[in-house]
Amino acid sequence: MDRYWHTRCLKCSCCQAQLGEIGSTCFSKGGMILCRNDYIRLFGHSGACSACGQSIPASEMVMRAQGNVYHLKCFTCATCRNRLVPGDRFHYVNGTIFCEHDRPGGALLSSHLTPLQSNTLLPDQKV
Repeated sequence: MDRYWHTRCLKCSCCQAQLGEIGSTCFSKGGMILCRNDYIRLFGHSGACSACGQSIPASEMVMRAQGNVYHLKCFTCATCRNRLVPGDRFHYVNGTIFCEHDRPGGALLSSHLTPLQSNTLLPDQKV
């Protein structure tokens, strides 16, 4: 992007943070200028939905779980296919999303999120 801004004028398109004040890095995608946090929130590291593999437009809201990013319509329970929305409790098991009703094992864990392990049931998460 071959454009110039005053330091006070260069702002994140999402959170309006002055980018010159929060660091020396900014991201540009879909005509937006973004801070690192908003870029990762919107696009993850790949910019593609972890469920369907399709790209996610810059203006689209997303759901995130364990560092993966999903289209809203793709963030569904693997068993019942019901769409999960912000605030719903869900379980993330070996890369698969389950609603509270369909969680494997049925036992709730009380610890906080841990990195994924093979055959590990993670505790409830909120999105």
